Amino acid sequence: MKRKYNILITGCGGDIGQSIAKILKGHDLINTVIGTDINSITPVKFMIDKFFLVSPCSSANYLGDLNKLVIENEIDLIMPCSEVELRFFNRENIYDYLFDKPLIMANKASMDVGFDKFLTSQFLKDNGMPYPATDILANVKNPVFPLLIKSRNGSGSKSLFILNDQSDFEYYQKKFPDFIAQELVGKDNEEFTCGLFRSKTGEIRHITYRRKLIGGFSGYGKVEEDEKIDRLLELVAKKLELSGSINVQLRFSKNAPCIFEINPRFSSTVLFRHMMGFEDVIWSIEEAMNLPLSGWDTNLKFREFYKGYNEYVD
Repeated sequence: MKRKYNILITGCGGDIGQSIAKILKGHDLINTVIGTDINSITPVKFMIDKFFLVSPCSSANYLGDLNKLVIENEIDLIMPCSEVELRFFNRENIYDYLFDKPLIMANKASMDVGFDKFLTSQFLKDNGMPYPATDILANVKNPVFPLLIKSRNGSGSKSLFILNDQSDFEYYQKKFPDFIAQELVGKDNEEFTCGLFRSKTGEIRHITYRRKLIGGFSGYGKVEEDEKIDRLLELVAKKLELSGSINVQLRFSKNAPCIFEINPRFSSTVLFRHMMGFEDVIWSIEEAMNLPLSGWDTNLKFREFYKGYNEYVD
């Protein structure tokens, strides 16, 4: 009989955590799904077996809270889902194992590059890959509009602005001098989000969606196959010596795919990918537990996803 594992997913209350919870619940590799978050007002409680409140990772009690849960629930492996926690583990140089349990996340180089948007642009430049012109906002002298600015270390669209004139530029340059300024490339309907997985043995798997953002999330997407994107993703994986799963966002500029962001974590499209057979969460678990990597269907062209909603009553 195949062994089943008890898995702890931390920071599970957000959209990515909820998606991963749906993937794991009932999967034949998983026995029990335990989830943690700093906020109890989340529907993820209905998607997992047990839910616990824990201290934020900025607290001295955070690791102690997790260690207690690992022992009491006989946890086999740990999967952080929130970017805040992933950044914490990266800062603390905690990789591969936590409390002697496999810790599922991307390798250090991927997180170092991806979590700093200025370093992302430098990485792309140094490796000869197309990228939008990028600089620290305080250093910009002659802006070209429209100009995209965003937090150097933030995520999502909350700290992202498009500037259209000099008065906007002067205001935001004073308000957010540490932000990065980035050339706005391509068209809205030519934006792609890509799942990129590389195994410990170097096998690379990827999937690309042409997406439409709705409310800051990927609300609709269609699988695209493009040799230029494929080659670029494979180069990214090799240059980062990627181990694990990350998300790459790009647009076409001058007939070439141009990467504007690398997110060193599972993305909000992880459940859609799984439903289409690109099971990078499961592959990550198989790798962590030294199991053979399961196969996948590469014939996904023209498949589409739509973001919906569920309601829960307690």
